[in-house]
Amino acid sequence: MENRTARLKRIRILAVALVLLSLLILLVSAYIRLSGAGLGCSPWPDCYGQLLAGQASLHSGAARILHRSVASLALVLGFVLVAQCLRPYLIQPAARWATALLTLMILLTFVGLFSADPHRVWTGFINILGGVGLVLLSWRTALAAGADPAQPPPRPAPVLHAGAGLLVLTIALGALIGVRYAATACLSLPVCGDVAWPAAAGWSALNPFTVIAAAAGPGDDGGVALHLLHRYCALATLLLLGLGALQGLARPAMRASAGLLLVLLLVQFSLGVLTVLSGFSLWLAIAHSVTAALLLAATLQLLTRPAA
Repeated sequence: MENRTARLKRIRILAVALVLLSLLILLVSAYIRLSGAGLGCSPWPDCYGQLLAGQASLHSGAARILHRSVASLALVLGFVLVAQCLRPYLIQPAARWATALLTLMILLTFVGLFSADPHRVWTGFINILGGVGLVLLSWRTALAAGADPAQPPPRPAPVLHAGAGLLVLTIALGALIGVRYAATACLSLPVCGDVAWPAAAGWSALNPFTVIAAAAGPGDDGGVALHLLHRYCALATLLLLGLGALQGLARPAMRASAGLLLVLLLVQFSLGVLTVLSGFSLWLAIAHSVTAALLLAATLQLLTRPAA
């Protein structure tokens, strides 16, 4: 029978390859979505939401071909990864995470069938969160395949768990800003003009199962609500994950992961501020989207790292 160590190494290599492919999918998808929406177009912001108005997308066909090619390759590798985890004998917990990854890939493939209409909020919302999920589950599989069974299990980290939950919520709110074309609803920092808390009428923007007809203009209640909630959750995430990372620096086994998390937190916070100050530069917004997935993966790594 094949050596278990050799199989784990092959599983880890496949999982890391899927992490890289998932990041590329996320990057190209963000480019297609944001450039198609008119983010950073000229004259800004008059051209924002051009897809909703029935105008042709600005992005090239090459981007779509690249996205589909990479997604197809990732799907094939996903099947290979699951097969490696299942045969000739089951390897857990890697098999559980690899199966979840493949299931998400198949789900996103079906969601893609409904993604042609930019007016549907839920398809874009699921695609964005699904792209982040691909990175997360790929990395979780790699961590499971590389874990040392002799190491003690990680200790509970309430601050990190709370921060991770808020990070997911922050990413979801950012996704809603994008798919509801609400970037221009708030172009100032730290609050939206003189509005510091969402109006009652704006909370309906949290519903992803809706159809939109036009981009949210400056001061739109729903767009303002999403921006403010996104920023407040981002600040709380920064504080909680920053505190958890600082605590991790005191433990030798967690020091490298904690340091990486701190760096990504600062990079992501800076990208968020610069994206607004730049008038929603296309490439800053794309970098902000991709770094969010890296930040979530780094948080996961710290959560699964043994403290001893």
